[in-house]
Amino acid sequence: MIIKYYITKNDKFLNINELLKVKFMISNRLLSKLIHSKCITINKSICDSRKMYSIGSLLEINFNYEEASDNIIATKMNLDIIYEDSWLLVVNKPFGIPVHPSMSHYSDSLSNGIKFYFDSIGLKKKIRPVNRLDLYTSGLVVFAKCEYIQECLIRQMSKHNFKKFYLGLSYGNFETLDEIINKPIARKPGSIIERCVDFNYGKPSITHYRVLKKFQNYALVLFKLKTGRTHQIRVHMNSIGHPLIGDTLYFKSNPYFKGQALHCYKLCFFHPVTNFFLKLRNLPPWFYSYFDF
Repeated sequence: MIIKYYITKNDKFLNINELLKVKFMISNRLLSKLIHSKCITINKSICDSRKMYSIGSLLEINFNYEEASDNIIATKMNLDIIYEDSWLLVVNKPFGIPVHPSMSHYSDSLSNGIKFYFDSIGLKKKIRPVNRLDLYTSGLVVFAKCEYIQECLIRQMSKHNFKKFYLGLSYGNFETLDEIINKPIARKPGSIIERCVDFNYGKPSITHYRVLKKFQNYALVLFKLKTGRTHQIRVHMNSIGHPLIGDTLYFKSNPYFKGQALHCYKLCFFHPVTNFFLKLRNLPPWFYSYFDF
């Protein structure tokens, strides 16, 4: 994981530090780490980042320094890898598996499986999920293979350039087929898990939904998130009388459906290093069982 860059006549920076912070948008914290680890070179030699160098000089930023991740137990899992390169990994998370370890899922979270996979390929890096999904929501999760990628993708999220699309099954007969739900969400009083619509204390939350296909008492719905609050889609859909099938926290169980019918099926973002626009897709496991089109 090395970025190579030749200094040009347009690089009118005071020094290498400024170039890295402005052109590559490397944070002060990461820059300090790179300098301390001697990971910044000019023409293959450790450079003084407080200086600027001549046009044509080769700047290299090496992100291959080792990191400890001993706080996560490595657990062998059959990962469904959708995309991988030297910088990032995208996997399809099944429902019922959390992204992060917890007291009740100390060794069986997705991060435990990623730790085992990183160990198997000799990648000594911290486990850095970029986006997060609820325990019973399935779908695509991006893991950054270094801190720089994580910083870049989180910045894209803050600027709404990291797009997340979900497919779900919602109860009810929809009269409005295309709508934006703009309702603030807050933690439900007295609960550490549940969220609710709260116009006094909630944080801004925006969900765009479009009904793709209607059935007798439910519909296939496409969701696009502008914000990413905890349980956002579930809370918003429940608030308009169209709860998700299988959402036992905010509605009720469905004996004919295994799990929760919400799947992060598409992610779109710019690759932080190549700048290619990635469109990654994966349909939910229940899709072909319900639909034939």
